[in-house]
Amino acid sequence: MSDAVVAKDRLGARLRRRLDVDAARLGFSGIGVTRPEVLPDLAADLAGFVAAGYHGTMGWMAERMAWRASPRELWGDVRSIVVAAFDYGPVGDPLAGLARPDRGVISAYARHRDYHDLVKGRLKELAGGLVAEARRAGAAGDVKVFVDTAPVMEKPLAAAAGLAWQGKNTLAVSRRIGGWFFLGVIYTTLDLAADAPEPVRCGSCRACLDACPTRAFPAPHRLDARRCLSYLTIEHAGSIPAEFRVAMGNRIYGCDDCLAVCPWNKFATAAREAKLVARADLLEPQLADLVELDDAGFRHFFAGSAVKRTGRDRFVRNVLVAIGNSGEAAFLPAVERRLGDAAAVVRGAAVWAAGRLAAADVLEALYARYGVDARDGDVLAEWAALRHGMAEEGAGLSDSV
Repeated sequence: MSDAVVAKDRLGARLRRRLDVDAARLGFSGIGVTRPEVLPDLAADLAGFVAAGYHGTMGWMAERMAWRASPRELWGDVRSIVVAAFDYGPVGDPLAGLARPDRGVISAYARHRDYHDLVKGRLKELAGGLVAEARRAGAAGDVKVFVDTAPVMEKPLAAAAGLAWQGKNTLAVSRRIGGWFFLGVIYTTLDLAADAPEPVRCGSCRACLDACPTRAFPAPHRLDARRCLSYLTIEHAGSIPAEFRVAMGNRIYGCDDCLAVCPWNKFATAAREAKLVARADLLEPQLADLVELDDAGFRHFFAGSAVKRTGRDRFVRNVLVAIGNSGEAAFLPAVERRLGDAAAVVRGAAVWAAGRLAAADVLEALYARYGVDARDGDVLAEWAALRHGMAEEGAGLSDSV
């Protein structure tokens, strides 16, 4: 073995020791290293996903497929990729709130401070330590840091780096820490020894597939985002498709069902980082309060939270669907106020909620006040669907009110 190879191996080992020490100090629950060329099938898999329309309205997935499929397309100088996990496990059953129809259920990852800034800050520190250690050893290196906001395929890279595998629900799962963790990625020009990839360890289990309330998995390891409540309640800008509204229940931001039932979560731990401990007011918040939020109130209430990114109008749309599923007629005054909301997507959701909660005579009055002069196409469609449904039940809304 040449002196150059020995020196390279020694440097790689030294850098890995620094990564491991710093990762533990910074609160990461695990790291792995892979190479940029290890995912030769990713381009075809991603192209198939987009061709099937499974990405819904997330056009950016199609626009940047080349960058996603090949790390070197994004950054030609990358030689090694570090993938890091950061725990955010909830305390208690994250699905318990589904049994309280007057409350809203927010996905566990969004019940605390927005993880993007926190994890990216720690990841930058981890990357900075790597470069500094290389410099002390007489080597030059550069890094780029990504946390869920760049065209980087974190989950396949985590599998290639031996950190986790992609479960049948397409989420990252670890035999050491379960599934409640965020992923961050460092691209570097430094030459690091790669870890062995992590094999899929799901076996015959299909708990995640069977738990999905909207049957969003056309096959194991395949997700149709158009049927996924996380996509529909966060990314989707229009009305929630009618076929998924009842199944949505009181999930008002995201959905944890397929993650929460994974048996590997017996190894998960609650979040150790104080900023990732759930805020008390985001644990099963009252729908009656949330439906009254205007834009300023929404921004204030969700300041520092990932929920803020979805915007007030989509969020209140979700709340109204949950209210429609509550069976509580006491919500009707609030629903009526949203029938006059400035946002069409909110008005449309309010029509559906009213139809679920109000008696025929009340709906007649609401239609006369808000429906007759409706102009927005989606809102008109909601009123039309409501009238059609009532006509089939023999309690149709009159055309002449």
